[in-house]
Amino acid sequence: MVKMSGSHALIEALYKEKVDVIFGLPGGAIMPVYDVLRDSKIRHILVRHEQSAAHMAEGYARASGKVGVCMATSGPGATNLVTGIANAYMDSSPIIAITGQVPRAMIGKDAFQETDIIGITTPITKYNFQPRHASEIPETVKMAFQIASTGRPGPVVIDLPKDVQTEVADMDFPEKIEIRGYKPNISPHPLQIEKATELLTKAERPFILAGGGVIISNASQNLQAISELLLAPVATTFMGKGSFPENHPLSLGVIGMHGTLEANKSILEADVLLAVGTRFSDRSTGKIDEFCPDAKIIQIDIDPSEVGKNRAIDVPIVGDVGKTLIELHNSLSKRLEKKESSLWSKRIQQIKDELRDKVKINQEKDLVPQKVLKELREMLPIDAIVTTEVGQNQMWASLYFKVYKPRTFISSGGLGTMGFGFPAAIGVKVARPDVPVFDIAGDGSFTMTANSLATSVSENIPVTVVILNNSMLGMVAQWQRLFYNRRYSAVELGECPDFVKLAEAFGAQGFRVDSIDEFKKAVKQALESHVTTVIDVPIPPEENVFPMIPAGKGLREIIY
Repeated sequence: MVKMSGSHALIEALYKEKVDVIFGLPGGAIMPVYDVLRDSKIRHILVRHEQSAAHMAEGYARASGKVGVCMATSGPGATNLVTGIANAYMDSSPIIAITGQVPRAMIGKDAFQETDIIGITTPITKYNFQPRHASEIPETVKMAFQIASTGRPGPVVIDLPKDVQTEVADMDFPEKIEIRGYKPNISPHPLQIEKATELLTKAERPFILAGGGVIISNASQNLQAISELLLAPVATTFMGKGSFPENHPLSLGVIGMHGTLEANKSILEADVLLAVGTRFSDRSTGKIDEFCPDAKIIQIDIDPSEVGKNRAIDVPIVGDVGKTLIELHNSLSKRLEKKESSLWSKRIQQIKDELRDKVKINQEKDLVPQKVLKELREMLPIDAIVTTEVGQNQMWASLYFKVYKPRTFISSGGLGTMGFGFPAAIGVKVARPDVPVFDIAGDGSFTMTANSLATSVSENIPVTVVILNNSMLGMVAQWQRLFYNRRYSAVELGECPDFVKLAEAFGAQGFRVDSIDEFKKAVKQALESHVTTVIDVPIPPEENVFPMIPAGKGLREIIY
């Protein structure tokens, strides 16, 4: 037992959890913590908006596999975190959000800068805490990290009343903790492994759909081993991009609304589908009634609530993806011998050959997204990490920027949060200062959190932003072109702002390019200079993202 204030206990508990960085913005209700933080070994990165703090924490978490931490004051500080917390919840990212709160006696009395952040975040967190005594803080922090990082990861909120931060008490820092009612099942049931083995060994057209759970559980090598043993082609969900190398002969790329033609066509011919760490989201499956209607489906997921939630499953397996794939591979290896080819693998190659040139790329223009992203891929090392904003830029990146390693492509999937990519890139760079970090952006999305340029420059966290600038809210405009008779409504952004001047105003370097050659020079300078860089790439305002499946339609109804 040691006597200290709640604030000292919080920082000590974070230090014991090996927290090396906090992304945050101070305010009145969290000042006692910031006073202690000033003398600690934990780095604090000052954001310019709390939403960006949550996105930075998530970028840090997804690049490193560790828990990211963000912090804000009460009231508007806490509510500004909400979008980032919701994003982390939808994409199963482990973050801890620490918020200040008004003193205990003022809670519920509409005090200055009071909001019920516990009530607000209950639907978008794995759990949240509001310690009412300083002595509860060490145990609370221990539980928060355990909940955030185990089972299906996700965000946890710790809301600290100001007088709890200043209260002095005897503190006990537990080494281990048991959380009543919280015991994630990580070991798959042997009988389910046997059933899956039986289906897969008899399958003539096995197919693997890999989701974000493969990346979270560091199971990419296990996935590849099973794919190669079965000669099963692999498509990924958007969140699973990077879980299987996209230059592998068995890779079909990303599936779904803006998936590749070969992935969307091939999966419908499968007789057994092994779905790994994916929840069958509407953006992946299209109309669920028409998704693999004739295939037997095996679903592996650590979250039992996701198994069979969106699609009826023939063999459900609840367990950690990595552990499950190891056991499944061991079981399959006893029944199967590795082979070089099969009728199914030849059919997959035939589909690839048939569809290779179906999607036309604008050859009249030099600067079109497809060419820009292919060029960027060639220029970046394979371990460079790319984040994206949300909109057309994100889908072009999904289709045309090939990814070869897990945790090197980070985007907002479930929530689709505009403004995510740039602050996430800053968090990624903090976690991985040894690799280049690029944000593939749209002009509409980037401007939502462009004030993070101040954080990137002043904290010396150099990342590069490539803006595919069509002077439009591109994805909404595309839908208006295709489904609303080209009636543009509230989507034309014009030439505002001048991104080169904006970058320079923050102390970054900015380039506007007018050709592929100029783009290559700007990327080369960004890689060599190690300075925060914004590259403005003007693209045709009416360029569409294809392939595309209209909302509510099945994978067969793809437009290209």
